[in-house]
Amino acid sequence: MTGSSAEFSKAKNLFPGGVNSPVRYYEPYPRYIAKGDGSRIYDIDGNSYTDYCLAYGPLILGHAHPSMRKALSRASEIGVNFGAPSEFEIDLGTMIKKAVPAMHKMRFTSSGTEATMHAIRLARSFTGKKVIIKAEGCFHGSHDYALIKAGSGALTQGEPSSPGIPDEVAGSVAVASFNDIDSFKKVIKKKSGKIAAVIVEPVMGNAGVILPEKSFLADLRELTSDNDILLIFDEVITGFRFHYGAYHSQVGIVPDLITLGKIIGGGLPIGAFGGRDDIMNNVSPEGTTYVSGTFSGNTLSMLGGIETLRVLKESDYSKITDMTGKMCSELADIISKNEKCSVNHIGTMFQIFFKKKRVRSYSDAIGSDQKQFLRYFRFALGQGIYMPPSTFETNFVSFAHTDDDMQKFLSMTEEFFRQ
Repeated sequence: MTGSSAEFSKAKNLFPGGVNSPVRYYEPYPRYIAKGDGSRIYDIDGNSYTDYCLAYGPLILGHAHPSMRKALSRASEIGVNFGAPSEFEIDLGTMIKKAVPAMHKMRFTSSGTEATMHAIRLARSFTGKKVIIKAEGCFHGSHDYALIKAGSGALTQGEPSSPGIPDEVAGSVAVASFNDIDSFKKVIKKKSGKIAAVIVEPVMGNAGVILPEKSFLADLRELTSDNDILLIFDEVITGFRFHYGAYHSQVGIVPDLITLGKIIGGGLPIGAFGGRDDIMNNVSPEGTTYVSGTFSGNTLSMLGGIETLRVLKESDYSKITDMTGKMCSELADIISKNEKCSVNHIGTMFQIFFKKKRVRSYSDAIGSDQKQFLRYFRFALGQGIYMPPSTFETNFVSFAHTDDDMQKFLSMTEEFFRQ
């Protein structure tokens, strides 16, 4: 019995399924990680892996970066949380506002889930309307209003995607299709005058990697504006991922509210939501929409974010973007020889789908061969490469990755298909 399998046996008696987040489980047992350094992680059995999971996105600088060690050291000296304002909240907030001008005001939270939950509540409060539209397959955390899938009356009525969510909640969330502006038009027409906001990931990152097509995001902005509906961009994944700022500024679209997370904390627990002054002024104590959190704006996460953004501001994103693009181009050449495989990528995000047809929607993604992907995942694990153990997740590249790391990934994929 390996150290990981022994630890997993203990964990099953403590945690449901032996894990503290469902995607961390894979058969026969997950590897237990002892440490990380740069682009690599090491399990408790002494095996090393090039890491393309990167804690599901936050670690754009890699593991144990000097900036994070600096933040942790300072926090240990001055205190990790006060439950009172500190100058570090202002420092990080100012950095974010300069990089993301559409966030006129913001409120820090402890996770992306909290950020989207509060943004939705604020949208309802501000507009006085109840219905939220989400795109099927976009992930906005694990609160009730986010865990809604398309119902049998698709495009008009949502259904809970988890037990425990009241039908009344599902009834206030409608589901449309990503990259299909007509589906949003149909929902808006059906529920005219009742819709508070549309929330969408500008790049889908929890159904693999699915890019927005043509003018989809611009059309969505125009559609929501014309119908007095708020547009919320969930940039928990994409914020500071492709450049120093948010993705929406790259495509020239200004949403009403934005949510951030992951990278802005450098790997420490964090989230934020913000946007137009007139909307954010409704948040308590300035307004009446209640939002609170014991750990919101805690010293540790603020320092982690400050140090990470300081490094990123001086970093050349083209270095890792070009490196990822080159690898994905070569990856596409390798897998093109396989009739049932394709790759999606944007910036420093990529995913392989065991499906020949290009994946442009959630329905395309769920039609891919998930069993074959898990074979690929296990093969990669055996070759010293760690990826998220699901075709619906995203691979990430960090500033710590090297050309040699990219070549190793290509060689592993080539060997997988050869075998």
